This record gives sequence, structure tokens and C-alpha cells, in this order.
Amino acid sequence: MSKDWKTRTQLVHQGSRRSQYGEMAEAIFLTQGFAYDSAENAEARFLVPQDDEFVYARYGNPTTRMFEERIATVEGCEDAFATASGMAAVSGALMAMLKAGDHVVAARALFGSCLYVLENILQRYGVLVDFVDGTDLSAWERAITANTKAVFFETMSNPTLEVIDIKEVACLAHAKGALVLVDNVFSTPIFSRAVDLGADVIIYSTTKHIDGQGRALGGVICGTKAFIRGVVEPYLKHTGGAMSPFTSWIMLNGMVTLDLRCRAMATSALEIALSLQGDARLSKVIYPGLDTHPQAALVALQMGSGGTMISFELAGGKEAAFTFMNGLKIIKISNNLGDAKSIATHPATTTHSRLPQDQKDLLGISYGLIRLSVGLEDPLDLIDDIKSGLNLI
Repeated sequence: MSKDWKTRTQLVHQGSRRSQYGEMAEAIFLTQGFAYDSAENAEARFLVPQDDEFVYARYGNPTTRMFEERIATVEGCEDAFATASGMAAVSGALMAMLKAGDHVVAARALFGSCLYVLENILQRYGVLVDFVDGTDLSAWERAITANTKAVFFETMSNPTLEVIDIKEVACLAHAKGALVLVDNVFSTPIFSRAVDLGADVIIYSTTKHIDGQGRALGGVICGTKAFIRGVVEPYLKHTGGAMSPFTSWIMLNGMVTLDLRCRAMATSALEIALSLQGDARLSKVIYPGLDTHPQAALVALQMGSGGTMISFELAGGKEAAFTFMNGLKIIKISNNLGDAKSIATHPATTTHSRLPQDQKDLLGISYGLIRLSVGLEDPLDLIDDIKSGLNLI
């Protein structure tokens, strides 16, 4: 295997392991344990396992290892650890490295479960957490101190699609000796090489674009070999957050078409966003690929694409939003994203419903806000579906 291959080639071939049968499709090693040639071999493997030596599926598995090597190569990282879900990846990465008295600075605009980990779990165990406006570099500079061990943010926020300057925040964090952990889900591995911009740890919910067909929960943490094997693995293998072999096989197959899917979705998303601009029934259209986006210049530099997600606000609030969603025929109502099927979500009453109202107001999560994950349907059909829903308001 070669790390010099282009992304689409890596997505198909990197990390593949073939058995003696020479199978074309990656094999699923559905086993929880492994047999040893001798008691001495078992002892040696537990002491210092070599590459491609496994002892227990909670620690590692050949199918899972294929997925970890493939995503690590695509990300430009040394290693990766696959987890049972995206939140297992977020909580695992943070819990593995932090202790009581440590300080974390995080962007305020985060997914509700991420906020729960930071506000409730970490602080319960004595970790100090401060939140800032992720787009305000001066706020990051004021908040990061010599005691800061980590900064954490979504490179593109959920659901208001703010884009954070990874390079500048990383410079501020590294100057104080802090690690930079990013949730890169909305930006995708295709449009964001966060490690090249200074991120130390890249986290994905593989449930989203990497699977891409709504089949399985999964997550992954990418970083240096020292961080993944020295910090993350000891925590996760003992607390049980590993990805199952069958899920790893699903994710491997999802990666084969990841580049093609994300680029097609992004092309459609731009076409849809342009069609919505100027619609009197909408008070706001948010798409990072539009010139009207507050971080449009940064998006062009950092991603080169607006991505697969659109958010827009209906002037009529919750009643208008529900009427619109109930009128959709092609686009499904759900709380997932990154699927081949287009999905509409009402964040204020679902994914971010547990946020206090003042936090919703601060983040711009109004009751008229719709988050649209653009799928692989024909964009003209999706535009017609959206317009039909809007016509009901």
C-alpha cells in the first residue's frame, strides 16, 4: 500500500488485508478472541503485540484494523482507533487525556451530546471548561492559558454551519502547549485535512458520511501513534468503546464511495442553496459555499467547498417549519445526516432540544430553523420538493 496514492485510490485500497484465499472484498473477522500456537506465544502477544497480532476484539480486530489504517491514511494521520459511536469517540478522546484540574476551552456552538460531556461529565470530575465564540480568535486567545490541556470545536458547527479557522486556533493553542481536538463531521474527510492545518486529534461520527447509508453507528479518533496507542487505546480497550468487526466492514465499504458521494452532495447543496436565496418565505439561508456566508473566504481557503449541509430559517417559526417538513415527499424527516437520502431536521425540537432557551438564542437555533442534509437524489427533484413544502406555508 502507498500513502502517495490519491484520495480516491486510498479510499478503495488502503489498509486492505487478504487471507490465503485472496478474496476481493474485505473479510469480516467475526471473532471475539484469537488462538495462540503455544502458551509462550500467548504470553508474548499480551506483553508486546506485534503488527497484525490480536488478543481480543475489544483491543483490536483485523477488520477494524483495516478501517483504522484506511481512515488514518486519508486523514494524513499516523494512526486511528475505531469506536462504537461518534460520541464514544468524542468522550473517549477527551476522557483519555484529561484529569481533575485540567482546563479545556471549547467552542460554544456544539452538538447537544458534546455539550453534555463538557458541561456535565468532565466538570463532574474536576475538569475546568470554558466556552467561547468559536469564530472569535480574540476570545480563544483570552481563554487559552498555560493550564489549558485541550481545545475542542466542530470545524463546521451543528446546525448553524459556522466555520472555525483551524490554523489560527491551533497556533494559539500550541503556543500554550494545548492539544487541538476537532469534530470534523460536517467538513468530512473529503473537504477538510484538519491535520495539515494544525489539528492534533480528528474525530468523526462514522455514522454520518463515512457509512453514508444510515446503516450503523460508529466513530473514530485519528492522531499520532503516541496519542492513539499510548493515550486513547488504554482508556477505550478497558472501558469497552471499541467498534464491532461487522460495523468496521460496513465503514470500509462506505469509504469506497465517500469521495464520489460527498462531491455529488456538495454540488447539489450549492445548487439548492442558490435556488433558495431571495425566497421571501425564508428569513435566512446558511450555506458555507455562498458568498453571503460570514466565513466565505475562510471556507474557500480551508475546504474548497461548501460541503453537504444547508440550514435555512422560516420566518413563521415552529408552525411554519413543521408545516414545511410535513409537506416533504422526497426529503425524509430524521435527525441523522450525511446519508444518501436527503434529511430535514428541526434542531430546536430534536438534536438541540435539551439546550436552555438562552443558549438556543445565543447559538441562533430558532424555532424556524431547518437543517438539511443533502443526499444523492437529483438536485432538481430536491428543489421541487423544497418549494412544494414552502408553498404550504
